[in-house]
Amino acid sequence: MVLTGTDLYRDIHSDEAAQRSLALAQRLVVLQGRGPDALPAALRPKARVIFQSTRARQALVKSQKHLRAVMVGHLRDEKSPQTLFAAARLLKDDPTLFIDHIGDALEPALGEAARATAAACPHYRWLGGLAHEATRRRIQRAHVLVHASRIEGGAHVIMEAVCSGTPVLASRIAGNQGMLGDDYVGYFELDDAQALAGLLRRCRDSQTNPGSAGWLARLNAQCAQRARLFTPDAERAALLQLVTELLVSP
Repeated sequence: MVLTGTDLYRDIHSDEAAQRSLALAQRLVVLQGRGPDALPAALRPKARVIFQSTRARQALVKSQKHLRAVMVGHLRDEKSPQTLFAAARLLKDDPTLFIDHIGDALEPALGEAARATAAACPHYRWLGGLAHEATRRRIQRAHVLVHASRIEGGAHVIMEAVCSGTPVLASRIAGNQGMLGDDYVGYFELDDAQALAGLLRRCRDSQTNPGSAGWLARLNAQCAQRARLFTPDAERAALLQLVTELLVSP
Protein backbone atom coordinates (compact mmCIF):
# COMPACT_ATOMS: atom_id res chain seq x y z
CA MET A 1 0.00 0.00 0.00
CA VAL A 2 1.48 3.34 -1.10
CA LEU A 3 0.67 6.41 0.98
CA THR A 4 0.82 9.93 -0.46
CA GLY A 5 0.25 13.26 1.27
CA THR A 6 -3.46 13.36 2.04
CA ASP A 7 -3.44 9.60 2.71
CA LEU A 8 -0.66 9.86 5.25
CA TYR A 9 -1.45 13.13 6.96
CA ARG A 10 -5.26 13.17 6.76
CA ASP A 11 -7.23 10.10 5.64
CA ILE A 12 -5.66 7.36 7.75
CA HIS A 13 -6.41 9.29 10.92
CA SER A 14 -10.17 9.49 10.36
CA ASP A 15 -11.26 7.04 7.65
CA GLU A 16 -12.09 3.55 8.95
CA ALA A 17 -11.67 1.94 5.53
CA ALA A 18 -8.20 3.47 5.21
CA GLN A 19 -7.29 2.24 8.68
CA ARG A 20 -8.40 -1.29 7.79
CA SER A 21 -6.31 -1.17 4.63
CA LEU A 22 -3.27 -0.25 6.73
CA ALA A 23 -3.85 -3.26 8.94
CA LEU A 24 -4.25 -5.65 6.00
CA ALA A 25 -1.24 -4.48 3.99
CA GLN A 26 1.99 -6.47 4.22
CA ARG A 27 4.08 -3.38 3.51
CA LEU A 28 3.33 0.35 3.68
CA VAL A 29 5.31 2.47 1.23
CA VAL A 30 5.95 6.13 2.02
CA LEU A 31 7.68 8.57 -0.27
CA GLN A 32 9.96 10.50 2.10
CA GLY A 33 12.01 9.87 5.21
CA ARG A 34 9.61 11.34 7.76
CA GLY A 35 6.65 9.35 6.42
CA PRO A 36 6.85 6.46 8.91
CA ASP A 37 6.47 8.94 11.79
CA ALA A 38 2.88 9.66 10.69
CA LEU A 39 1.85 6.00 11.02
CA PRO A 40 0.54 4.40 14.21
CA ALA A 41 3.53 3.08 16.13
CA ALA A 42 2.45 -0.54 15.79
CA LEU A 43 2.46 -0.28 11.99
CA ARG A 44 5.81 1.45 11.50
CA PRO A 45 7.79 -1.82 11.19
CA LYS A 46 5.82 -2.45 7.97
CA ALA A 47 6.84 0.90 6.48
CA ARG A 48 9.40 1.24 3.72
CA VAL A 49 10.68 4.56 2.38
CA ILE A 50 10.95 4.67 -1.41
CA PHE A 51 11.90 8.04 -2.82
CA GLN A 52 10.49 8.72 -6.28
CA SER A 53 13.01 9.62 -8.95
CA THR A 54 13.58 12.11 -11.71
CA ARG A 55 16.17 12.62 -14.43
CA ALA A 56 18.97 15.00 -13.53
CA ARG A 57 19.51 18.16 -15.54
CA GLN A 58 22.67 20.20 -15.90
CA ALA A 59 22.92 23.09 -13.43
CA LEU A 60 22.95 26.37 -15.32
CA VAL A 61 25.07 29.47 -14.76
CA LYS A 62 22.60 32.10 -13.54
CA SER A 63 22.62 35.87 -13.63
CA GLN A 64 23.87 37.73 -10.57
CA LYS A 65 21.98 40.90 -11.57
CA HIS A 66 18.71 39.67 -10.13
CA LEU A 67 17.19 36.73 -8.29
CA ARG A 68 14.33 34.75 -9.81
CA ALA A 69 12.21 32.48 -7.63
CA VAL A 70 9.65 30.02 -8.97
CA MET A 71 6.79 28.28 -7.19
CA VAL A 72 5.17 25.28 -8.88
CA GLY A 73 1.84 23.81 -7.85
CA HIS A 74 -1.81 24.16 -8.75
CA LEU A 75 -3.54 26.88 -6.79
CA ARG A 76 -5.32 25.07 -3.95
CA ASP A 77 -5.25 25.48 -0.22
CA GLU A 78 -2.93 22.50 0.42
CA LYS A 79 -0.16 24.30 -1.50
CA SER A 80 -0.59 27.54 0.51
CA PRO A 81 -0.27 29.95 -2.43
CA GLN A 82 -1.49 32.65 -0.03
CA THR A 83 1.97 32.59 1.56
CA LEU A 84 3.58 33.41 -1.77
CA PHE A 85 1.04 36.15 -2.52
CA ALA A 86 1.79 37.82 0.81
CA ALA A 87 5.56 37.47 0.37
CA ALA A 88 5.34 39.02 -3.11
CA ARG A 89 3.57 42.05 -1.65
CA LEU A 90 6.28 42.41 0.99
CA LEU A 91 8.92 42.36 -1.77
CA LYS A 92 7.11 44.44 -4.39
CA ASP A 93 9.47 47.41 -4.10
CA ASP A 94 12.61 45.35 -4.78
CA PRO A 95 13.39 45.72 -8.51
CA THR A 96 15.93 42.88 -8.47
CA LEU A 97 13.73 40.09 -7.10
CA PHE A 98 11.32 38.31 -9.47
CA ILE A 99 8.73 35.63 -8.69
CA ASP A 100 7.13 33.27 -11.22
CA HIS A 101 4.14 31.18 -10.14
CA ILE A 102 3.11 28.11 -12.16
CA GLY A 103 -0.15 26.21 -11.73
CA ASP A 104 -3.82 26.19 -12.66
CA ALA A 105 -6.37 27.76 -10.32
CA LEU A 106 -8.16 24.70 -8.94
CA GLU A 107 -9.89 27.06 -6.48
CA PRO A 108 -11.26 30.11 -8.35
CA ALA A 109 -10.79 32.44 -5.38
CA LEU A 110 -7.07 31.70 -5.41
CA GLY A 111 -6.92 32.51 -9.11
CA GLU A 112 -8.48 35.89 -8.34
CA ALA A 113 -5.94 36.39 -5.55
CA ALA A 114 -3.09 35.58 -7.98
CA ARG A 115 -4.37 38.13 -10.48
CA ALA A 116 -4.70 40.74 -7.74
CA THR A 117 -1.14 40.02 -6.61
CA ALA A 118 0.17 40.39 -10.16
CA ALA A 119 -1.65 43.72 -10.50
CA ALA A 120 -0.17 45.01 -7.23
CA CYS A 121 3.33 43.54 -7.58
CA PRO A 122 5.12 44.24 -10.88
CA HIS A 123 7.71 41.49 -10.35
CA TYR A 124 5.23 38.68 -9.57
CA ARG A 125 3.87 36.71 -12.54
CA TRP A 126 1.18 34.04 -12.42
CA LEU A 127 1.87 31.92 -15.51
CA GLY A 128 -1.03 29.48 -15.09
CA GLY A 129 -0.58 25.81 -15.92
CA LEU A 130 2.37 24.92 -18.14
CA ALA A 131 3.46 21.69 -19.81
CA HIS A 132 5.85 19.57 -17.78
CA GLU A 133 8.86 20.24 -20.00
CA ALA A 134 8.30 24.00 -19.91
CA THR A 135 7.93 23.84 -16.12
CA ARG A 136 11.17 21.91 -15.72
CA ARG A 137 13.03 24.47 -17.84
CA ARG A 138 11.76 27.28 -15.63
CA ILE A 139 12.82 25.39 -12.51
CA GLN A 140 16.23 24.81 -14.05
CA ARG A 141 16.66 28.52 -14.86
CA ALA A 142 15.43 29.83 -11.49
CA HIS A 143 17.78 30.72 -8.67
CA VAL A 144 15.47 29.12 -6.07
CA LEU A 145 12.27 27.08 -5.91
CA VAL A 146 9.66 28.06 -3.31
CA HIS A 147 7.57 25.24 -1.87
CA ALA A 148 5.07 26.52 0.70
CA SER A 149 2.78 23.47 1.11
CA ARG A 150 0.71 22.60 4.16
CA ILE A 151 0.60 18.85 3.35
CA GLU A 152 3.05 16.80 1.25
CA GLY A 153 3.67 13.11 0.92
CA GLY A 154 6.87 13.59 -1.10
CA ALA A 155 6.80 16.52 -3.49
CA HIS A 156 8.02 15.68 -6.98
CA VAL A 157 8.81 19.32 -7.66
CA ILE A 158 11.37 19.34 -4.83
CA MET A 159 13.34 16.50 -6.41
CA GLU A 160 13.07 18.14 -9.83
CA ALA A 161 14.61 21.30 -8.41
CA VAL A 162 17.32 19.48 -6.46
CA CYS A 163 18.24 17.44 -9.55
CA SER A 164 18.41 20.59 -11.69
CA GLY A 165 20.85 22.48 -9.47
CA THR A 166 18.14 24.77 -8.07
CA PRO A 167 17.96 25.01 -4.27
CA VAL A 168 14.66 25.04 -2.40
CA LEU A 169 12.99 27.30 0.16
CA ALA A 170 10.34 25.14 1.83
CA SER A 171 7.76 25.24 4.58
CA ARG A 172 8.88 23.40 7.69
CA ILE A 173 6.48 20.45 7.49
CA ALA A 174 7.26 16.76 7.87
CA GLY A 175 6.77 15.99 4.17
CA ASN A 176 9.36 18.57 3.15
CA GLN A 177 11.79 17.67 5.93
CA GLY A 178 11.60 14.05 4.82
CA MET A 179 12.80 15.14 1.37
CA LEU A 180 15.44 17.72 2.30
CA GLY A 181 16.60 16.56 5.73
CA ASP A 182 16.01 17.86 9.24
CA ASP A 183 19.19 19.97 9.18
CA TYR A 184 18.37 21.79 5.94
CA VAL A 185 18.74 25.55 6.39
CA GLY A 186 16.21 26.69 3.79
CA TYR A 187 13.00 26.23 5.81
CA PHE A 188 10.44 28.85 6.84
CA GLU A 189 7.56 28.23 9.21
CA LEU A 190 4.24 27.26 7.64
CA ASP A 191 2.18 30.24 6.42
CA ASP A 192 4.93 32.69 7.48
CA ALA A 193 5.15 35.06 4.53
CA GLN A 194 7.47 37.39 6.46
CA ALA A 195 9.98 34.57 6.94
CA LEU A 196 9.75 33.53 3.28
CA ALA A 197 10.34 37.11 2.17
CA GLY A 198 13.31 37.27 4.52
CA LEU A 199 14.84 34.13 3.02
CA LEU A 200 14.35 35.46 -0.50
CA ARG A 201 16.06 38.71 0.50
CA ARG A 202 18.88 36.70 2.04
CA CYS A 203 19.30 34.76 -1.19
CA ARG A 204 19.44 38.02 -3.11
CA ASP A 205 21.89 39.55 -0.63
CA SER A 206 24.19 36.56 -1.08
CA GLN A 207 24.54 37.54 -4.74
CA THR A 208 25.51 41.13 -4.01
CA ASN A 209 27.02 41.24 -0.52
CA PRO A 210 30.38 39.48 -0.07
CA GLY A 211 29.57 38.95 3.61
CA SER A 212 26.56 36.80 2.66
CA ALA A 213 28.14 35.05 -0.30
CA GLY A 214 28.00 31.60 1.25
CA TRP A 215 24.22 31.41 1.75
CA LEU A 216 23.09 30.30 -1.71
CA ALA A 217 26.16 28.09 -1.98
CA ARG A 218 25.21 26.42 1.31
CA LEU A 219 21.66 25.76 0.08
CA ASN A 220 23.06 24.34 -3.15
CA ALA A 221 25.51 22.10 -1.32
CA GLN A 222 22.84 20.67 0.97
CA CYS A 223 20.53 20.01 -1.97
CA ALA A 224 23.35 18.36 -3.92
CA GLN A 225 23.85 15.93 -1.03
CA ARG A 226 20.19 14.88 -1.27
CA ALA A 227 20.18 14.45 -5.06
CA ARG A 228 21.49 10.88 -4.85
CA LEU A 229 18.24 9.85 -3.12
CA PHE A 230 16.19 10.81 -6.18
CA THR A 231 17.99 8.89 -8.96
CA PRO A 232 16.19 6.25 -11.06
CA ASP A 233 18.78 3.69 -9.94
CA ALA A 234 18.02 4.35 -6.28
CA GLU A 235 14.27 4.07 -6.83
CA ARG A 236 14.70 0.86 -8.85
CA ALA A 237 16.86 -0.73 -6.16
CA ALA A 238 14.35 0.16 -3.43
CA LEU A 239 11.46 -1.29 -5.44
CA LEU A 240 13.36 -4.51 -6.13
CA GLN A 241 14.15 -4.81 -2.42
CA LEU A 242 10.45 -4.40 -1.60
CA VAL A 243 9.42 -7.05 -4.13
CA THR A 244 12.06 -9.42 -2.77
CA GLU A 245 10.75 -8.95 0.76
CA LEU A 246 7.19 -9.67 -0.33
CA LEU A 247 8.20 -12.79 -2.26
CA VAL A 248 9.99 -14.33 0.68
CA SER A 249 7.46 -13.28 3.36
CA PRO A 250 5.46 -16.20 4.79
